[in-house]
Amino acid sequence: MKQYVALVDVYSSGNFLPQYFRDAGFSLIHVQSTPELMPSMLGPNLSEFEHNLAFNDNAEEIVQRLREFNVVAVIAGQEPGVPFADYLSEQLQLSTSNGSAGSRARRDKFEMINKVAAAGLLTARQIKSSDPQQLLAWVEASHVFPCVIKPLSSASTDGVSICHNVEDVKRACEEVISNLDIFGLANTEILCQSYLKGPEYIVDTVSRDGQAYVCGIWRYVKREISGGKNIYDRDVLIAPDSAEANVLVDYIVQALKALGINNGPAHSEVILTEAGPALVEVGARLNGNMEPRFHDISLGGNQAQLTYLAYCDGEAFKANYAGKRYQKLKEACVINTDTTLQGEVTGFNDSAIQLIEALPSVHKLSVKYKAGKLMKKTVDLLSSPLRVFLVSESQRSIDEDYEQIRQNKDHVYVIR
Repeated sequence: MKQYVALVDVYSSGNFLPQYFRDAGFSLIHVQSTPELMPSMLGPNLSEFEHNLAFNDNAEEIVQRLREFNVVAVIAGQEPGVPFADYLSEQLQLSTSNGSAGSRARRDKFEMINKVAAAGLLTARQIKSSDPQQLLAWVEASHVFPCVIKPLSSASTDGVSICHNVEDVKRACEEVISNLDIFGLANTEILCQSYLKGPEYIVDTVSRDGQAYVCGIWRYVKREISGGKNIYDRDVLIAPDSAEANVLVDYIVQALKALGINNGPAHSEVILTEAGPALVEVGARLNGNMEPRFHDISLGGNQAQLTYLAYCDGEAFKANYAGKRYQKLKEACVINTDTTLQGEVTGFNDSAIQLIEALPSVHKLSVKYKAGKLMKKTVDLLSSPLRVFLVSESQRSIDEDYEQIRQNKDHVYVIR
């Protein structure tokens, strides 16, 4: 009997999922948690799916449609689809469902931190409110400057600001409330957290029945710019058996358990403070920097393929991956460049692109803006104009190429 996998909200890196299920002989259904596709992110290639089911304020209708097929897994393709994937998989009584009871804490950052703190893990102190004055009163009474202001349920550092004084808090709150998040949803409340000092890391995992495989651990290098924006610069792969990796993995395994992410991928961000690791947030989805071949070369596997295996061949996953960690096969780095350029993209400088692509450690260059788009000064991950994947036997080669990329990044686009 034909078997189907339903992918909910396949945006951005979620587009790497379909190929692994299709290659294994599964048919695909795409489910939209919104009536129309979200325009703010790269959407799904609907030609890869036999059916596309769009939610129109009737969740039961989607459940009934899915019951017409032999659906063996329902998986979130991107952050907005997490609650709906939880609900649908639960309604279909799939053994790989994370259940809907914990869905809110897997999306709402305030509830997420509360749940992890309730499990006895170190976290930031926090408050949420729709009233900036209430946040200001809490910050001043609690003596938590610097503090962090952010939306409750966005991603990619969207709307995140580090605040050092009262004026910073006022400005950051106004920015959150007056803008939609990257998923096109209104920000009705603001999250304020104490600032966690220390290096920040990515810990990527895939789980089956509560047993996690660590796909990769990357150290963030960020730079704080004017306006309290802490922008991405690069992610650097660390050794899986290092002392810092051991501490981070122990913490994240407990955090995943607290949040009920027992099945599927997770992209966690953690700061290693003097008191120990403390969670920034967890996304129950693929890493946004997912690039399968790059990860295969540097890590010996990739999160998208492992997600397929965890859902559709659980015994093989548990036998070969559960409780284990990636291999560091090569030195690796992902650069998200910044820019101060602003204006309409009218074209591209092929010589600058070719120069970057010819650097010894460059695996892939992703040019994010298309001709006709408006480029703005980088304030978050979404406004980064270039993503460059670097891999090499030598860290020195990567460091040298990084400097060359920094020197040439602003020559790639023609702006007017």
